[in-house]
Amino acid sequence: MKTKTWIVLGALSIGQAVWTLPAAAAAGSVIEALAAIKNVGPQGQGTAAAQGAWKRLSKEPPSVLPEVLTAMDGANDYSLNWLRSAVDTIAGTADGRLPLRELNRFLENTAHHPRARRLAYELIQRADPDGARRMLAAFLNDPSNELRRDAVATVLTEAGAAQGGGKKDEAVAAYRRALNHARDIDQIESAAKALRDLGQTVDLQQTFGWLTRWKLVAPFNNVAGVGFEKAFAPEHNADLGAEYESMTGKVRWQDYETKSEYGLVDFNKPFTQLKGAGGYALGEFYSDKAQTMELRLGCKNAWKIWLNGQYLFGREEYHRGAEIDQYRLRAELKPGRNTILVKCLQNEQKEEWTVEWEFQLRITDAQGTPILSSK
Repeated sequence: MKTKTWIVLGALSIGQAVWTLPAAAAAGSVIEALAAIKNVGPQGQGTAAAQGAWKRLSKEPPSVLPEVLTAMDGANDYSLNWLRSAVDTIAGTADGRLPLRELNRFLENTAHHPRARRLAYELIQRADPDGARRMLAAFLNDPSNELRRDAVATVLTEAGAAQGGGKKDEAVAAYRRALNHARDIDQIESAAKALRDLGQTVDLQQTFGWLTRWKLVAPFNNVAGVGFEKAFAPEHNADLGAEYESMTGKVRWQDYETKSEYGLVDFNKPFTQLKGAGGYALGEFYSDKAQTMELRLGCKNAWKIWLNGQYLFGREEYHRGAEIDQYRLRAELKPGRNTILVKCLQNEQKEEWTVEWEFQLRITDAQGTPILSSK
């Protein structure tokens, strides 16, 4: 919600004071409520304060919606749920009086939280369906998968209509466009199948720019999860000629090239289905210039990653589920050879759905368009 700043020269009239003070109080109330909700955490942390804040916030006019959506930036999952509920409640009482101009401005800023931008789009769609439909084409290359999916769905529908009308060239072009921008497996497979049915060649490895050639070494001890924090020898010395002590004796790097259409690097293939074990994958990427990129990883195991010897990030979770571009790490490529080291850890669960010990990785720009190695 925007508030006016008043610079007063001379005496302030009673009328002005009555008009401006409630506005300032309302602004403070919204800020305090949002702060309380953003303090919500695990195990009920801050819940009591958040309940009161939510009640106050839900009574605010729809003009505060952009401010509530902005509060989703940097919020944890607990706070996001509270904020989403507040947006729904406030919008539910709007009676068509949504602040469309401010919501459009919010949506255009791709730096905002993807879920918040998706909510903004849904509000715009509710108030201006035709305007929302006109926006879809712009979302094909949006960094938010939440918005990109709707745009891809529209292109797939257009492609199907062209195919049904016997317009093969038009259908092929539309399916290609959908495939190049899709990030969800169901849409990828739908576009790929349609293209193949139309006699077209589809190379998903090339389309998405997966890194397919690696050097692998394993297995290192991860019994009881000790391997995540323990820095095994490859983290200090990733020399391809090195020999390391492992769970099974001395091991060396070995060549590995994935044939998976989705770029899956599967440690089970060279090392068998081990449990309580970790492995390392070392890849090379050649850049013709210094450039900012996103390193996009999909993995359902625990993992850590380094670029040119510098640690970027890691996540100690097992079998949570994996998807394309699940994790996005912004980093800088240097000109020439760059090295990427991935540590991938398997736990000791025995269920059939815990067998996977794998990851997929690609390098893209901020919109998810692949950047290919120059060598």
